[in-house]
Amino acid sequence: MLKRRTFLLGGAGAVGALVVGWSVLPPGQRLTTSMPLPAQGSQVALNGWVKIAADNSVTIMMCKAEMGQGIHTGLAMLLAEELDADWSQVRVEDSPIDKIYNSVQSIIDDLPFRPDDDSTVKRTTVWMTRKLVREAGTMMTGGSSSINDLWTPMREAGASARAMLIGAAAAQWKVPPGECRAEGGQVLHPSGHKASFGELSSMAAQQALPRKVTLKDPANFKLIGKPLRRIEAASKINGTARFGIDVLPDGLLYASVEMCPTLGGSVAKFDATAAGKMPGFIKAFAVAPYNGGTGGVAVIADNPFRAMNAVAAVDVTWHDGPAAKLSNADADRRLAQALDDNDGHAYYHLGDVDAALTRAARTVSAEYRAPYLAHGAVEPLNCTVQVADGAATVWVSTQMPGLARHHVAKVLDLDADKVDVQTFLLGGAFGRRLELDFIAQAAAIAREGGGRPVQTLWSRAQDFTHDFYRPACLSRLKAGFDNDGKLVAWQAASASQAIVPEALARYYGAPRLPIDKTTCEGAFDQPYEWPAARVAHKIVELPVPVGFWRSVGHSHQAFFTEGFTDELAVATGKDPIAFRAALLEQHPRHLAVLKRAAALSDWEHPLTHAADGAPRARGVALHEAFGSVVAQVAEVSIGPGKKIRVHRVVCVIDCGIPVNPNLIRQQMESAVVFGLSAALQDEITLVNGQVQQKNFLDFPVVRIDDCPVIDTDIMPSQLHPQGVGEAGVPPVAPAVANAVFKLTGQRLRSLPLKLA
Repeated sequence: MLKRRTFLLGGAGAVGALVVGWSVLPPGQRLTTSMPLPAQGSQVALNGWVKIAADNSVTIMMCKAEMGQGIHTGLAMLLAEELDADWSQVRVEDSPIDKIYNSVQSIIDDLPFRPDDDSTVKRTTVWMTRKLVREAGTMMTGGSSSINDLWTPMREAGASARAMLIGAAAAQWKVPPGECRAEGGQVLHPSGHKASFGELSSMAAQQALPRKVTLKDPANFKLIGKPLRRIEAASKINGTARFGIDVLPDGLLYASVEMCPTLGGSVAKFDATAAGKMPGFIKAFAVAPYNGGTGGVAVIADNPFRAMNAVAAVDVTWHDGPAAKLSNADADRRLAQALDDNDGHAYYHLGDVDAALTRAARTVSAEYRAPYLAHGAVEPLNCTVQVADGAATVWVSTQMPGLARHHVAKVLDLDADKVDVQTFLLGGAFGRRLELDFIAQAAAIAREGGGRPVQTLWSRAQDFTHDFYRPACLSRLKAGFDNDGKLVAWQAASASQAIVPEALARYYGAPRLPIDKTTCEGAFDQPYEWPAARVAHKIVELPVPVGFWRSVGHSHQAFFTEGFTDELAVATGKDPIAFRAALLEQHPRHLAVLKRAAALSDWEHPLTHAADGAPRARGVALHEAFGSVVAQVAEVSIGPGKKIRVHRVVCVIDCGIPVNPNLIRQQMESAVVFGLSAALQDEITLVNGQVQQKNFLDFPVVRIDDCPVIDTDIMPSQLHPQGVGEAGVPPVAPAVANAVFKLTGQRLRSLPLKLA
């Protein structure tokens, strides 16, 4: 049962701020912040999401991390749309840590249900999970969930503030509120009265918070659907944008860490005599592994270069830990052995698959593999912490500010309310900044800083050699056909390390669950109509730290599923798009995306040669991830040295209502480049538990001369907006692999794609 709703009014008169809480709103709305929002000058907060100042600036609170995906712009558009704000006056500000901002949708997406499941069990589970997460969850940016999660709350925040501004104007003019309207940062009345939001903000804060608001008809949107420029673009161009690495508080010291080269290793002993004689040296000490990370020796110095030089002079003896003998071959063997024993937990089971395969006139089988992958964000991991007077301040770029506060408090033995986490722009993340190892490490180091702030900065090599990697995965697939070539059975079994159970153990100390839907997503939840099917996944324990990587399980399962689907089309002599279309008759949304990609790529007219005379071919892949449906057609050729060249990618997406087409296109282009890097070039190799890749030289990204033309088409839709940031990654590898088969006859079933 919900608590009795109360009206919370918090004052901060010294700075002119007034916060009207949210807990008076109907169930389903986000609650009020527990403390008044911080305000500057004449700013007045009308709820937990928006502040308005006398200069008419509208400051929108951002509980999601901006890491290049444009989320600050997209979310600001939602609130500004319903507020009827002047977009040129809109600003954004990172929100404080509060349960009003807890991430809900990303947790819902991890529940083990298919998208088309409309059962009472699913509806009840989702309802209960939402209630629990809103009260006891955490702030998080991940799972391509931000727009989906905040589509309603941020619009209602804008509509509520608009109603309060209109109410203030109506009271001042002594007219009914229904006669007034808001437009472009002003409230207007037919009599000619008008007042700016800034003029009305203080009076508006005295208005009762509306118990019910009416949201705009999408036909009346003025901002949503427009390709507005990114709200932080100018600051990135002129150099005023602040990332975690830019933090320079007074009295700053610097730390560098020599980490055990073996994953999960720790310090046995060390000698810092030589380091202690170097200029700028302050202190050296051992840092223990934290929650799946690796231990090392830290040196604090008076500048970053002296810290790096000094730590390199420390003589360390390591305890290598459980990964000391591990190689890629060992990991591959363990995955295969696991599937030899049994296929694990079935996430989808329809009909009698064994009987259908036994009766089949023909069966097709294949085995697919995907490697460990690093994240490779541009900004190296860094965190600045000051521990003084029984409290701590943390300056960090993170996807998890709430849990960052919790873990810093744990390391320093402080109450959480004694830890202030200040967040900044992220120079890339792709899931790596969902981890807390580097933050906890920085807190432990700063404890030795004598009350001064200490910035811990990882090297590029440490970023690669001490990551939480995308897990390696093995999949075995089998399908059966009747005498007419009709598909009668589909069976898929994959094996990898667990992602979510390991993450929950690191985040909360939770017991490790025996199943992990995330590793099987993209396999059990696809739209194809299989008459009989079993899709299973087996968790395998290995001493390699793994975590969330852009598109997570979809990143490898799409390669397996769409590659094998293409094999089945070839086995039956059918066109790959026609074969898929026949399995999508009950899914018009997916079918429309597939047909659109076929039309835009001119699929009906197969390529033979390009203008330069080199043979070319096309391949297709269709995948649903994070609520969005994406089809891609890749056009490839083979260059000197059997190098696979991708010349063009047609990318069609249905992501529901397209909030900002410009951002969507950017994310699809980013996803194609990211996906091509993984498909053609990247893998993490282990020798005796040590990662061999140390920089972009041996873990390359696609560069401009290898970047294809990317044609993105956004399907019109009135559906609830869905995830965009990751949905474009999964189809890339299978589309390219399928094109390579068409061109060469070689079916490539292992990533990265390499021709024999």
